Amino acid sequence: MTRSVRAGYRSMLGLCAALTLLLAACAKKAADAGEKAPPPVVAASTTKASVEPFTHTLSAIGSVVARPGRYAALSAPSATRVARLYVTEGQRVSVGTPLVRFEQMEFNAAASGAQAALTAAQLAYDRAERLSREGIVPRKDVEQAAAELGAARSAAVTARRAQQLSVLRSPVNGVVTRLSAALGASVDAGQTLVEVADPTAFDVVLSLGPTEAAEVHQGARVSLSAGERSGGESIGAGTVATVSAAVDSGSRSVSVRVTVTTPRRALRLGESVFGEIAVETHPTAVVVPAEALVPDEDGYKVFVVDARGTAIGREVEIGGRTATKVEITKGLSGGETVVTKGAFGLEDSATVGRAVPVKP
Repeated sequence: MTRSVRAGYRSMLGLCAALTLLLAACAKKAADAGEKAPPPVVAASTTKASVEPFTHTLSAIGSVVARPGRYAALSAPSATRVARLYVTEGQRVSVGTPLVRFEQMEFNAAASGAQAALTAAQLAYDRAERLSREGIVPRKDVEQAAAELGAARSAAVTARRAQQLSVLRSPVNGVVTRLSAALGASVDAGQTLVEVADPTAFDVVLSLGPTEAAEVHQGARVSLSAGERSGGESIGAGTVATVSAAVDSGSRSVSVRVTVTTPRRALRLGESVFGEIAVETHPTAVVVPAEALVPDEDGYKVFVVDARGTAIGREVEIGGRTATKVEITKGLSGGETVVTKGAFGLEDSATVGRAVPVKP
């Protein structure tokens, strides 16, 4: 190696060493000064906060029930035994269709005996009235005979009614939804044996707390879905028919009866239903997608993207919300750009690059 080459090589080594020392000094100075590296550029989806009508809703859980007047629960008029079954569960019936027949002998005997007692009481009254007019018996005997006649008439009516109910007949057009009677089985008075309901007249009863129920008014629109949470199969829409004036002593809830106006399929008695009741609409609400909302300590924030592409976290207050949208009542204006997909985990002042705008 020539002297000139060696000199050049030593000069290059010196220059590299100087640059290394300079970079180390700069790094140390930056560290001592607490300088931070510039925030990374992140990819995220964005959208503009829209101004649109927003409907506040209340969520409630309930079930499908029969409409009053379109449902019947039938029982035996007295202790007896089942002699015949005319229908099966699920069978469609019309008004007057026989459902269950009980043993007839006891009912027929009771009706005949009551009718005979009524005839005797009527004769006794007529005789007492005639003798009283002739002055043979006191007036109190007529009053006594009248009382006995009244009791006999009541007993006869009851016996005839029981005789009629010895064959249970459907009082409504509908479907047999329950049949618990068994051929030859003994049954008690008042024991429900068969239920009939009109499947075209099912309602939904939702349960709300007293405070929430106070916001609901007759005629309010209701969206209904199957199950006990949002996201289930849509089963149609309805309107609020009545809001109970009483709180249930067991559940401490208020019943809201909904008339299903546009069912998407046949409903089943007892089926669980999730309902969203529309209570108020704000015509010019600031609305963002639900995924733009980020929990922040005791509140919420959204990341607003400025003209330079920098995302700044901003505290907001929310009003109503649905499964997909959130109403912002304070902290955001319509038209501002917010981060949607990618908002969770985003650092404040991060630069949003390759942003993908989405429709609000």
